Amino acid sequence: MSNSQNSVDMSLPIIVRAQYIRDLSFENPNPLTIFTSESEVQPNIGVSVQAKAQNLGDRNFEVVLDIKVDAKRENEPMFVVELSYAGVVTIGNEVEEGHLNRFVMVEAPHLLFPYARNIVSDMTRDGGYPPLMLSPVDFATLFQQQSTQETATIN
Repeated sequence: MSNSQNSVDMSLPIIVRAQYIRDLSFENPNPLTIFTSESEVQPNIGVSVQAKAQNLGDRNFEVVLDIKVDAKRENEPMFVVELSYAGVVTIGNEVEEGHLNRFVMVEAPHLLFPYARNIVSDMTRDGGYPPLMLSPVDFATLFQQQSTQETATIN
């Protein structure tokens, strides 16, 4: 038996056609405090992540991750990161219509997130702070929460 007969197709029925930054902002309101502050208080870092998508037709979608990071120490702003990172994805015909939303809102963001995470890390490092490594995001739970909120809003 040849390997081709035994091999299993491990590819996802999703193709990332393009990835790009739609919007990027790094605010460093008082950079000198990094070097002059003797505070040992750990910063309070708030992170929010949202995924949204636009249907481009023919099973093509633009998927956008909106990430906002707000860092403060003792109520003094340290930095703010705002990133909209997008990708154009094509979902294969093997995905049934009933599962299309889930693929677009869970699998596509899962593929895009590591690239957005790297941009946030680089931005904080380039802003004079230690690189901020965002924790992985459970896009399945996020999708479920957004679906629940939309259902509640409609009813």
